[in-house]
Amino acid sequence: MPSARFNSAQPYVLGLFRIVVGLLFTAHGAASLFGVFGGAMGTHGGTIATGTWPGWYAAVIQLVAGALVLIGLGTRGAALIASGSMAFAYFDIHQQQALLPIQNGGEPAVMFCWAFLLLVFTGSGAFGLDRFFVRRAAAQGERVPEQAPIAA
Repeated sequence: MPSARFNSAQPYVLGLFRIVVGLLFTAHGAASLFGVFGGAMGTHGGTIATGTWPGWYAAVIQLVAGALVLIGLGTRGAALIASGSMAFAYFDIHQQQALLPIQNGGEPAVMFCWAFLLLVFTGSGAFGLDRFFVRRAAAQGERVPEQAPIAA
């Protein structure tokens, strides 16, 4: 049964997905705040000025929420904040230029928004610190909620 094999791999693939999305999001924040990886978009290697609305705050969310998602710690909460920030970026910045993401350059914001929303509902998958703390609490006899994603 191929479907059973795919279902058994689900937490691991989800964990890898979380790591890649978190790493990419963290890199965007680091680029904007520290000028690494070519710097903030449109600055030719520069950074976003501290406290600038909304860019600097978005970069802080990208760095912190992306890092938390990357390591799988507080994944659902961090992913919810990250998803909301990308929805804000799309509707406030990109959609003013044109209706569709292909026309307004908003594809990365849309993809990040939906990827993080998926993680809100699925959790961290394998390889995350969330699972480590759940296992640790269960070993100490504490009651912990079920974290396993539901396979369709």
